[in-house]
Amino acid sequence: MDSAKVIIKRTRGFGRGVFAKDVINKGEVIAKFDGLIYDADFEEWTEDLLNHAIQFARDRWRDSIGIARLINHSCDPNCGIKSLFTIVAMRRIEVGEQITWDYEMTEKNDYGWRMKCKCGSPLCRKVIGDYRKMPRAIRKKYSGYISEWLRR
Repeated sequence: MDSAKVIIKRTRGFGRGVFAKDVINKGEVIAKFDGLIYDADFEEWTEDLLNHAIQFARDRWRDSIGIARLINHSCDPNCGIKSLFTIVAMRRIEVGEQITWDYEMTEKNDYGWRMKCKCGSPLCRKVIGDYRKMPRAIRKKYSGYISEWLRR
C-alpha cells in the first residue's frame, strides 16, 4: 500500500528516492514492507537485498514489492516505523521534500551489515547499522517510530 502522495525521482548521488508530491501529514502511511520474508539460512543474499530488506526479528527480514525499498536513509528523518513494516510520517512533510527514515529503526545487527552514511545532515552519525548503537537521545526523539521487535 504505497501513498498516492509520493513520486519516485532520481536524487543527487543516491540513485532513486521517494519525494512528496502533495503535503503529507504526521501519521500518514507512506509505504509498507510487504514482500518476501527471508531468514538467516537464505543462501542467495545479494547486495541489493542486504541493503533493502528490513529486519523484523533476530533472524528474519522482509523486502518490499513497492516503494518502501526506495526510501533513503537520513540521520534526521521525516518518517519512522510503526509496528514492524509500516513507514509513516513523523511530522508534516512539504511538497518536494524527500521521504527518509533512519535505517537503525529496524536493525539489531549481529551479522555485520553496516552502511557509511552520506545523508549530509548536521546530525549525521557517519555509520549506520545497529539500533543498539543509536544514541539514547535519538531513541527518545524517535519514540513511537521504532520497530516493534526492537522495543520488546
